[in-house]
Amino acid sequence: MSGFLYHLSTVAGQDWFPSSPTVAEAGMILDRFKVDGRVAVVTGAGRGIGRGISIALAEAGANLVLAARRENTLQEVASIVEQNGGRALVVPTDVLVPEQLDRLVERALSEFGGVDFLVNNAGGTLPGPALQCTDEELNKSFNFNVTTALHMSRALAPSMAERGHGAIVNITSGLSHLVDHGFVAYGTAKAAMSHMTRLLAHEWAPHVRVNAIAVGATQTDALAMVSADKALAKQMVDLTPLRRLGTVEDIGAAALYLLSEAGSWVTGQVLHVDGGTVDSNWPFAMPSGLRGPQGD
Repeated sequence: MSGFLYHLSTVAGQDWFPSSPTVAEAGMILDRFKVDGRVAVVTGAGRGIGRGISIALAEAGANLVLAARRENTLQEVASIVEQNGGRALVVPTDVLVPEQLDRLVERALSEFGGVDFLVNNAGGTLPGPALQCTDEELNKSFNFNVTTALHMSRALAPSMAERGHGAIVNITSGLSHLVDHGFVAYGTAKAAMSHMTRLLAHEWAPHVRVNAIAVGATQTDALAMVSADKALAKQMVDLTPLRRLGTVEDIGAAALYLLSEAGSWVTGQVLHVDGGTVDSNWPFAMPSGLRGPQGD
């Protein structure tokens, strides 16, 4: 601290600039990634990125409330959570049904007495030309990707604030800021989710931190139909600066950072976990359907 700032901080004996914890006070740096005993709600937890995040949190010591439509996949994740010494509550949930979201919140609060973390992972929209995107399809994309996340965040924020460790991670996409044909509904909804993250972070600070992860092309079941084609997979890899597709462990590690004390000075940020992608690496060229006066 400069002499001038030190002088200001000690005027009238008042410490205006509280110091950050020293290394000794905070413990070993790896301790800041531990989330022992914390309670996390993860939507879309049965497969893919949601599964990867749930397992990462369990390995770091968290208890999990697992939500998705298919109970059998949730039970598989729950068994992994329990193998890591944590408790797991399985709540089959269709996030598009508000009453089921309310039941998810009630079950989580009843079982654990409160919640520390929320991961809004459920979402997605199939690509398609903008000319064929109906009002209903756009509204559905917003509901799936944005409205459900706000519903869960709004419902759990009071509990998170009361427990003193509140943190939310929203799973958004590289298509929230990159451009490509066929993603007007999905990309617009994810862009809205990213900015909702910033707005909530501003409004709820310092009680609940809110961040997002803009994921790039990640190896999940949703991408399997593309990555199974070696030529298409190679094209995507070649368009990615780090020369590989992402894994769910990559996203899980990022989520753990943002939720744990390791990320305690981070809020309102959209963390890009995408292999350095600066342009879309989607391997399909989808025609717009428009024709100019020359027929082109």
